[in-house]
Amino acid sequence: MRTLFLAERIIDEDVYNEWNQKAKAAALCIEGRDEEVDRVNELIETELELIGSTAIEDRLQDDVVNTIQFMKQVGIKVWVLTGDKIETAINIGISCGLLDSNMKQHLIDETTEKDLKVVLK
Repeated sequence: MRTLFLAERIIDEDVYNEWNQKAKAAALCIEGRDEEVDRVNELIETELELIGSTAIEDRLQDDVVNTIQFMKQVGIKVWVLTGDKIETAINIGISCGLLDSNMKQHLIDETTEKDLKVVLK
């Protein structure tokens, strides 16, 4: 299930405008953009009141499992590059038959913008 929590906070226009300037500057950062955007978002995402949540079943499209299994059986190499969290990508890979326990997995986890950590599993 993919979940989304909904929350609100009433702020005055001056607070928003000050935060919005910082958010625009963070989005334009060349180095460390993701970290800076996260830092600026944390400035405004405080004292929120939870007003609801949603959950959506994230199912595979029809015939994905059969198609991937067929491609593997006829010798087609299948690679997946995703921006999902590693755990999510692995779970999807297992559920669609792309991954199995006999495979070598190469997990690349970005730790900083300059360093990439490669983990062989």
